[in-house]
Amino acid sequence: MAARYFAAFQRGTTPSRDRPFYDPHLPSYSSAVREKMHLQSSGRQWLIPMTASTRRIRLQSPNPGPRSRLARVGRRRGFVCRCVAFLAVVFSIAVIVLMLLGNEESHWTPPFRDTTLVFGRENLQRIWRWEIESGHYPSNGKIPEQIGFTSAILNPALPPAKAHTLISPFTPPPGPVTTITRGVGPRRAYLESQKQSVGAAYPPRPIPGSIADLDIILEQCNFSEGKYVRDCLEFLRVSAGLDNGRRFRRGSVDEWKYSFMEEDRLEEEISPRATQAAPILPVGPYPTGRQNSNAGLMKKRNVQWERPLELPPPEQPSVGSNRSTACDPENLRLFHMFWAGPFNEKPYVALLSFLFTQNLGLHLEPGQELNACRPQIWLWINPGPAAAVPNPSALTDMYDALKTNPWAAPFLHPRFKNVIKFRLWNTTEQLDSNLELRDEWRKMDTLFNSGGVTVSVPAENPAGSSSAILTKTGDMVHRLGSKSEATYDRLSVILSDMARFIVTHRYGGIYLDADTIFLRDWEELWGWKGAFAYRWSYHEDYNTAVLHLNKNSALGSFLFRTALKNGFDFHPVAVSKYLKEAHLENLLLRVPDALFDPAWLNTEGYQVERPTYPFFAGFADFFDTPEVQSAAPQVVGFEGFFRGAFSYHFHNFWWKPFDPARNWPDLGPKFAGGERAARAAANPHADPDDWSDKITDDKRDLDWATVLKRTFEAYIRGERPNMYGEWLRW
Repeated sequence: MAARYFAAFQRGTTPSRDRPFYDPHLPSYSSAVREKMHLQSSGRQWLIPMTASTRRIRLQSPNPGPRSRLARVGRRRGFVCRCVAFLAVVFSIAVIVLMLLGNEESHWTPPFRDTTLVFGRENLQRIWRWEIESGHYPSNGKIPEQIGFTSAILNPALPPAKAHTLISPFTPPPGPVTTITRGVGPRRAYLESQKQSVGAAYPPRPIPGSIADLDIILEQCNFSEGKYVRDCLEFLRVSAGLDNGRRFRRGSVDEWKYSFMEEDRLEEEISPRATQAAPILPVGPYPTGRQNSNAGLMKKRNVQWERPLELPPPEQPSVGSNRSTACDPENLRLFHMFWAGPFNEKPYVALLSFLFTQNLGLHLEPGQELNACRPQIWLWINPGPAAAVPNPSALTDMYDALKTNPWAAPFLHPRFKNVIKFRLWNTTEQLDSNLELRDEWRKMDTLFNSGGVTVSVPAENPAGSSSAILTKTGDMVHRLGSKSEATYDRLSVILSDMARFIVTHRYGGIYLDADTIFLRDWEELWGWKGAFAYRWSYHEDYNTAVLHLNKNSALGSFLFRTALKNGFDFHPVAVSKYLKEAHLENLLLRVPDALFDPAWLNTEGYQVERPTYPFFAGFADFFDTPEVQSAAPQVVGFEGFFRGAFSYHFHNFWWKPFDPARNWPDLGPKFAGGERAARAAANPHADPDDWSDKITDDKRDLDWATVLKRTFEAYIRGERPNMYGEWLRW
């Protein structure tokens, strides 16, 4: 009996006469560890220790509980059940391991683990090599090990390494794969922070041909490294000289230099031996240990690996002084925007900000040569609902509508003909011009898929005809423009997700959403030849509201073929998934959102302890500035609005007017006819012959949106210079 009491005591129980064991009010424990486990647990433990009889190993097994059927069966049957449970756990672990180490034979993948990858390793290597050899990889970022290069690739966009770190192309790398590129490009001369002469009231423009080192910018502005947007903007404006005459920092700012010029390469630096590329050896055993060229890559279910991409010869990158003034006719500096619905004040302000900030030569006499590469902006207009096919006279109709629209007509003035161009968007024509899509896009169930949410648009004619995207009647598919939050034109937004990739791949250049305002010259960004988008707030995803792709690039071909096999989804999060699973993220550099979307982190509740200026708790604050902050816009004006950022993205709000009190274009006598028509539409009961603006009719505290619109308009009226002190000459 004593032995029975002692054994029961060790199990935390004591016997009674009525039942073999009972639970005492004060439990006892055989060790402090058991006591701690009991106190930290809530209710019954789901796993209990189990010892395998064949091997002295302690494993965790599901706990059947004291009242379960398993507890009432005999000892032998209980042991068998526990063995079955143990084998089930082992099988589950094995399945997970196989998923993580999947290869090209791993066609079975649970839906929650399905991938988007359709390119094998050989294709991924060809994409990386093409982009690097074309000069599209000016970054020191490493190539992922999963790509499987066994020797360094020569990189014409990076300068040679220092003498003590040079790597011979004939020296085998230390290991089965290499993640570096070998710079054989021009050397970089980093520029001192630009300063104006004493008494200058405006900042200097970037030096033509200067290039922003986005690697350095990422170091200073990376949210993942705890960098603040406020500090990033100071770093950007100090290095660019935007704070001329207003700088308070004392001491050297050499470590804040991010802009450089390329120096012409010397003859000895371009010897045949220096430019000879090392061959790529066959990929050996990969982390999985299998002799398999695609080992470690998890292919999308029920699809075949893509055939080898048909790529043009790699580009020959221009370097040094050759790129400072002249534009490459094959790679013009093109900004793209997309617009659906009637032209209103949103694209109007975007285009005004373009004229106010970019180096367009509008301060020169007509015919005088500009000593820089002049950018253009192409505004792509979808004339009807997103799912409709344009009629044969769509182009003529588009220009007729622009001429009679007071918001659009000013940009048809001959002074702007070389810098602002309107383009008709035709979905069918654009898709047919795309080599990667033209043979297969008509087979898609729908062209409208965003983030996995599809909008079914049934065709009136059989698939395969040029009118396959015509739609039946329906509120969403016939919506044209976002006139309110409740009538958001979702279909046009989805179409623009696709359009940005098509136009940048076909023509090259940088796409921007139409709810973007330029805040400074983009000369230095044009110098960076790599592709980029910016970070989605605090997430490790892209936002393609700003997107730079090179013309007919291997990266663009990859994105189109991958999207085609994944529901034709061009949502930024889907694109992030495509690139991540293919190990191509470094080819589309994820730039900090501080450069293009400086308010985003604050609106998400981040960095509010040290916010940037101005501080927006929500994007609506741009249009309706909170009363406690409403003195700032008129006092600091454009010069105090996110100074240092390249642009501001106000995230939709298409239905909010920039200037409710003066909701018409206010551009002076040259455009008086359009202003008169817009005034009449805004105030139909007013006498057009007795318009007299009174300051008392204006809003007492002007919002940020109003101040920016009126600043840009004053430049067109000739009442002030642009942000660089240049006056518009007609």
